[in-house]
Amino acid sequence: KTQQDSDRFEAMREACLAAFEDAKPLPVVAAPKNAAKDLLAVYPLGDPHIGMYVWANECGADFDTDIATKDLKKAVDRLVAIAPAAHTGVLLNLGDFFHSDNMEGKTRRAGNVLDVDTRWARVLQMGVDTMIRLIHRMLEKHKRVIVRNNIGNHDEHSSIMLAIALQAFFRKNKRVEIDTSPSPFWFYRHGEVLIGSTHGDRTKPADLEGIMASDRAKDWGETLYRYWYTGHIHNRKTDEFRGCQVESFRTLAAKDAWHHGEGYRSGRDMWVIIHHAKQGDLERHRIGIEQL
Repeated sequence: KTQQDSDRFEAMREACLAAFEDAKPLPVVAAPKNAAKDLLAVYPLGDPHIGMYVWANECGADFDTDIATKDLKKAVDRLVAIAPAAHTGVLLNLGDFFHSDNMEGKTRRAGNVLDVDTRWARVLQMGVDTMIRLIHRMLEKHKRVIVRNNIGNHDEHSSIMLAIALQAFFRKNKRVEIDTSPSPFWFYRHGEVLIGSTHGDRTKPADLEGIMASDRAKDWGETLYRYWYTGHIHNRKTDEFRGCQVESFRTLAAKDAWHHGEGYRSGRDMWVIIHHAKQGDLERHRIGIEQL
């Protein structure tokens, strides 16, 4: 048993090293000359599930790591091009960025077997490289980029790794801020706008209003527009409560065999949401999977 544990640790260590051995710094992106300080651009990444494998003959559409990363890059490219030059852009990973959290391809809590694509080390490498690429693209339009990676139920550990890896990569870039907090809740204030985010697997939408009012009491009292952005259900849904709106987002990922068999048929898209410091949710732009 001792030898097996040692071999297992060594395999994990080698996988982590392999995931980053080819990482190379990208060219420095010049800050845009004109950017509106009163505007905030939020790019919610709805459950990307990088590392999931789907067979079109079974589920209606092919999906793997290459397709997932390619679609994310295309979607962000187009949304950044459409979005106004807001001073700050937020890349908001709503959780389940990675489909699997381990080399066994099983969920940690229930031990459910997942449909996974290729080697875990390759999935990690491509996921990190994709996030770096998305951040660099956003730096071309926004003077400041904030990155938040929510912890999902599929990637409780690798989501934290992702945040730490991005922080290390951008540690000398003063225009990039990587949030590395392991808290399931994240908040950001922009003038009279207060935004909260969580994956959505642990807390009911109706409870988020009270959590925001409790955890950010001062900001709650000083803001007029309050929003929660969540993922998890792969479905676009908006609930309006007395003090805030709670919105869940779709994913660009295809449905795996289990979801397809259960009859889930939500659409696939990604959005950029523009907030004005004094007017709240000002405008939105959508890119659907059919456009990619």
